[in-house]
Amino acid sequence: MIKPSKKLNLRRYLLDASCFGFLILIAVFAIFQPSDEIWRNLSLIFGGLLAALLMGAAGSYLLEKLNVETLGSVIFPDRIQSLSALNKRFPRFWLVQLFLFLIVTFVVGAIKTKASFTELFDEDGFNGAVRLFAGLLSPNMDVLPKALVNIIETVFMAFMATALAIPFAFVLSFLCARNIMKHPAAFAVYMFLRTGLNITRSIEALIWAIIFSVWVGIGPFAGMMALMIHSIASLAKQYSEMVESISEGPIEGIQSTGANVLQTIWFAVVPQVILPYISFTVYRWDINVRMATIIGLVGGGGIGTMLIQYQGQAMWPEVGCIILVIAVVVWMMDQASAYIREALK
Repeated sequence: MIKPSKKLNLRRYLLDASCFGFLILIAVFAIFQPSDEIWRNLSLIFGGLLAALLMGAAGSYLLEKLNVETLGSVIFPDRIQSLSALNKRFPRFWLVQLFLFLIVTFVVGAIKTKASFTELFDEDGFNGAVRLFAGLLSPNMDVLPKALVNIIETVFMAFMATALAIPFAFVLSFLCARNIMKHPAAFAVYMFLRTGLNITRSIEALIWAIIFSVWVGIGPFAGMMALMIHSIASLAKQYSEMVESISEGPIEGIQSTGANVLQTIWFAVVPQVILPYISFTVYRWDINVRMATIIGLVGGGGIGTMLIQYQGQAMWPEVGCIILVIAVVVWMMDQASAYIREALK
């Protein structure tokens, strides 16, 4: 007879606690409708969140004891199942739980985003949108020379950001790879750097552009610096994940010859990751070209700055010309990037 597993399945409890806690919070908010003053009380809010999670965890534990199959037990099943699904009470309870969670989430999302079909099909707003699209579809080619100059600036912003990010990301990728940083002291460095990169990457390039616009002034340099910082964090993560997936055979072979850490990395690790590195880098340049058109909206230079100037004056034919240039260049970059990455496989 198979004995039941006594190991606590934390992932299951965390998932179920989050799901049930969310439903409890929504029910409390719907019933009591807290005022703005309560929303400004952070201690009360955090206390409510903690209480909801604890209640959700208690509900999950109770359902487990009642042998009810929850969403957490389906997604994160125990390695040793004591009972088959046929012996479970309410074997489709997890479907009800999932359906209820999705429905409530959709309703709350619709309320918080103030989704309204009435406003979407409002006659005045619809007529305004028609006029806007009429202007966009009738581009004024008089601004084409200026748009071409600005899109070239945008492309070089993306190129410089990617090129300057490569050496930093290359070095960081080995320091952020768990299979390289095995020593306890090295693991501490790994955790510190990985956390720092996650925080840096979580801040969008648009925010970095605002920061550097204040730091170095409005212009393409601020945009390039913003893209570079974001690219370092993103490339280092992608590079390190590639390092963590390499074969251990060449590493063991090089180490058997008495090679030190740097020699092992250079002769056993780098040859396995160089082509994926190049592929990721080309793709990152493609991403940076698209992002560079957006950060120009906050003073990051390039064609985005030109776009926001004409958009602010509601000069839609000029905006249409700029969008056409952006679309063509981004399409060309995307195709070139795809061909290069395909050739490197």
